[in-house]
Amino acid sequence: MIIQKTDLFGIRAFQLGRTQNDTKGINRAWENIKENIKTSATDSPGPYELKHHKPSLDEECSSFLYQRKQAEMQWLQNPNQSNVDNLNNVRHEASRHFRNKKKEYQRAKINELETNSKIKSIRLVQWHKRLQEGSLA
Repeated sequence: MIIQKTDLFGIRAFQLGRTQNDTKGINRAWENIKENIKTSATDSPGPYELKHHKPSLDEECSSFLYQRKQAEMQWLQNPNQSNVDNLNNVRHEASRHFRNKKKEYQRAKINELETNSKIKSIRLVQWHKRLQEGSLA
């Protein structure tokens, strides 16, 4: 015995009676739901892998990020002056390292473009040189 109701938002809700046939139907519905969850879990493509958008970053950069995060957590747990100084020093080192890595990557890219200038990429070479010199901001 199934009684159909409609709530305030217009969504249909079902109220089931307590007969033997209804409990079998409920158990069958739950078994179907369980099977669907199992099959969808086995058919999933796996964990999401992050894309690396910046090729200039490497494992050394990851270690600097980890150190910076650890220093920040230490400062949040115990906000005293020594932890503040440590956090500032780690941030400064990490920023300097990232800046140097980026410059190194840009230099390598410029050199690659200069060697491949036969492919009419002279505009890109000039643009990268101006970017490196700082005339483009």
